[in-house]
Amino acid sequence: MSIAPATSDWFEGNGRDLPWRRPGFTAWGTLVSEFMLQQTPVVRVIPRLEEWLDRWPTPADLAAAPSGDAVRAWASLGYPRRALALHAAAVAITERHVGVVPHDVPSLLALPGVGDYTARAVAVFAYGHRHPVVDVNIRRVIARAVHGQGEPGPAAKRDLADMEAILPESVTDARRANVAIMELGAVVCTARSPRCDACPIADQCAWRLAGYPAFEGKRAPVQKKFAGSDRQVRGLIMAELRASDVPVTADEVALVCALEEQRVRALAGLLADGLVVAVDDAYQLPD
Repeated sequence: MSIAPATSDWFEGNGRDLPWRRPGFTAWGTLVSEFMLQQTPVVRVIPRLEEWLDRWPTPADLAAAPSGDAVRAWASLGYPRRALALHAAAVAITERHVGVVPHDVPSLLALPGVGDYTARAVAVFAYGHRHPVVDVNIRRVIARAVHGQGEPGPAAKRDLADMEAILPESVTDARRANVAIMELGAVVCTARSPRCDACPIADQCAWRLAGYPAFEGKRAPVQKKFAGSDRQVRGLIMAELRASDVPVTADEVALVCALEEQRVRALAGLLADGLVVAVDDAYQLPD
């Protein structure tokens, strides 16, 4: 029995009102939101997304701006390489697709920074095509409801096949099922505290029916702590550069982190990633 019907019915009365789910939201807005939502909570994305689309309502608008402006506008969303990739995607859309976000998965995958999930998400949520969309929330629901496992484990190709089998044949119903199962994983079937009492498919859930067995498979690598990490120092350096309209001297950069070896390593990584450029004995965001 498919979990799609009950989940879709539940979503109609319980889905969150999010900007990218509203009628008339553009394909460009959908692409921007998907870039921003990668490893970033929804509550942090919404205000930044609105600011971004007010400033750059089309790919051509962003493509015409310096890439450094995109990095500066990214502000505290984290993983600023996404801003560079999104700017590069805007340039590609402008040059290859006359400023229109493509609708097919192969063309979307050819854009900088666009992976399989993002390509399918844009094709489905912006253009209404029928594809299985699989993010971490959907993978968790499938692992529990279909396979009886408490966690999805490392990424596996079988999730796409499982989601394809779950989707209704109707294009409209398939789109609704994608977003409904994603929402269920985000707000009910959560990683740490699943609310089975509020779950519309509790009676179908293989994990629940099996008595919530402990997960014994391989787990995805645990992300290192942020505090004291090179990633934190990179963020401190980026914050210093975003706050300045002129190049920041090496002495000023040195003030953000007392550990010289870590600071040098973080700065070298930013330079290699193209997020920072050297100007004489100073540093700035890319032009």
